[in-house]
Amino acid sequence: MSQALESGARGVVAEQLLERIGQSPREYAASGRAIVTLSANGGNRRKGHEAATRAEIARRLAALMGFDFAGEHDPSARWAGQPYFVPGDTLTSDAAARLGIRGADDLFGGVVPAAVIATKAITHPLVAADACAPSGWSTEFPRLVADSVLSGYSSFARPDALRAGRLLLDRGPVRLKLASGVAGTGQWVVNDDAALIEVLASIADREIASGIVIEEDLADVITHSIGYVRIAEMAATYCGTQHTTTNNEGAEVYGGSELRVVRGGFNALLALDLPFEVRLAIAQARIYDDVADRCFPGFFASRRNYDVAQGVDAAGRRRSGVLEQSWRVGGASSAEIGALEAFRADASLQTVRAVSHEIYGNAAAPPAGATVYFRGVDPRVGALTKFTVVEAYADTR
Repeated sequence: MSQALESGARGVVAEQLLERIGQSPREYAASGRAIVTLSANGGNRRKGHEAATRAEIARRLAALMGFDFAGEHDPSARWAGQPYFVPGDTLTSDAAARLGIRGADDLFGGVVPAAVIATKAITHPLVAADACAPSGWSTEFPRLVADSVLSGYSSFARPDALRAGRLLLDRGPVRLKLASGVAGTGQWVVNDDAALIEVLASIADREIASGIVIEEDLADVITHSIGYVRIAEMAATYCGTQHTTTNNEGAEVYGGSELRVVRGGFNALLALDLPFEVRLAIAQARIYDDVADRCFPGFFASRRNYDVAQGVDAAGRRRSGVLEQSWRVGGASSAEIGALEAFRADASLQTVRAVSHEIYGNAAAPPAGATVYFRGVDPRVGALTKFTVVEAYADTR
C-alpha cells in the first residue's frame, strides 16, 4: 500500500470511529464558501421565528453571494475556507476572533470591542463622573453624539438610574429602556417619582447591571430607519419608517419597516428628493455612525442600522435624535435583502420600496409575490407571520 493510500485508509478508519461515537466532523468541500447562521445568546435561540428568519436571510445571502448555505454553525466542522456568518447578536472582538472573523466581508452584522458597545446604552452619558460603568465604556462617544440624540442618561446601578430619572422628570415624562431590549420590549414610561421608584424596583439587579437607558419621552413619535448594507460588491443605503403592531399579549411592539432603498452609499440616498425631517434623520444617523468608527477601535460592520425618533417633548418642542444602533440581523433585514435581490436581478434598477411586516395572531395569507420568512406558532410569542414585499420606486421629481 502506498504511503498516500495508507494515510487515506487511516483517515477513513478514524472517521468511522468518530462516527460511531457521534463525533464525526462535518466537511465542506471547496465547491464554494459556506455561509452559516450563529444563534443569539450563545445558542439559546435555535428555534422559533428568530432562528427561522435568520436561516432564510442566510439562504438568500448565499444565493446573492454564490456561497453554499450550511445551516447552523457547527464548531466541529472542517471548512475549505473561512465561513461567512449570519449571527443573531453583534459579536465581541474576542468571539469574532475565535470564529476566524477578521473583517466586514466575513459576516452579515458587526463586531465590537466590548459587549456594552452593542447595546443602546452607549447613546447617553453617565449621570455623574463617579457612576458605575462596565468594562469598555466610552465617555467620549456620548459626548460627541450629544447633538444627534435625545436627552438622557445610561445607568448600570439602581441608585444612578434613580438619580438620572429624577433629573429628567423635572422636564416631563421619562422613558426607561433596558439596554438589552429589542422590538420595543423592556420599556416603561413614568410621569412622577413614585412611578419611577416602582418601575426601578421591579427590574432585576442583573438587568440594571447590564444597562438601563433613561430618556426624555416624546409624543406623536415617528421612528425613522436609516441604514447601510454591504454584501460582497453590492452596497445599498436606505431611509424609511417603522410601524408598530399589537402582539398576542396585547402589547405594542415592532410591526415592520417601510424602506426606500437606493443602490450605493449615502450620497446616492441624499440625491433623492427627501423632506427636511428625513434629511435630518439621515444626518444624525451618519454622525452616530462616524463617531462609532472613531471611538471604538476594532469595530466593523457590514450591516448598520439606526433608529431615529422624531416627536414633541413635554414643552411642545419638536425633537429628533438617534435612539440606538443595530449592527446585527434586525427587523428591517428582510427588506434590505429583498432590495439587494432586486438590484441584482435588474442592473438598471436604482431605487426600490421594500416593506417588511410582522403580524401576530391568525393573519391572512401574505399577498402574492411576498417573500415569507416565518409563518407559524413561535414557542415564545405565539402565532406570527413575517413577510416582505419589494417593488420599484419611482422618483417623481
